[in-house]
Amino acid sequence: MSPVIHDTFVIERTYPKAVAAVFAAFSDPAKKQRWFGYAADVFELDFRVGGREISRGRLGEDTPLPGVTIVAEGEHLDIAPDARIVIAATMTVGGSRISAGLYTFEFQPSGEGTKLTFTHQAAFFENADGPQIRKSGWEQLLDRLAQSLSN
Repeated sequence: MSPVIHDTFVIERTYPKAVAAVFAAFSDPAKKQRWFGYAADVFELDFRVGGREISRGRLGEDTPLPGVTIVAEGEHLDIAPDARIVIAATMTVGGSRISAGLYTFEFQPSGEGTKLTFTHQAAFFENADGPQIRKSGWEQLLDRLAQSLSN
C-alpha cells in the first residue's frame, strides 16, 4: 500500500451577491445541483446537521478513466446559517475509496457581495487524484458557482 497523502488548501472567491444568496447555492438542493451536481446521474442533498449529500455519476470521455463511476458522499457536521458549513466527505472511483476529507465553507459580507473561503483538508489514498488535481477541480466548481449565481 502507498502511504496516505495529507493535504490542506484554501480557495477564496468573492461573488457579487448577498451572503444569503451564496449560502442558498449550498443549502437549496436545486441550486446546488446546478453547480455541484450538474454532471451527476444522482444528486441528493439533505441540508441539516447530520444530513447527507451524494453525487454519483460517470467520468467523461475527456478524462483518464472514461465511463468509470465516481461517487462523492458527505455528511454535514456543522451549519451556521449564512456563515459556515462544515462537511465530512469521501470520494470513491470505480468502487475504490480514494479520499476522505473535511470541507469548511465560510461566508462573509464583502462590499456589495460575499467573500467565500473554502478550506479543504484531506487524506488521499491509493489511486487518488491527488491534491493538485483536487484543487483544480474545486476551482472549476467554484467558477461554476459564479456562473450559476449570475443566472
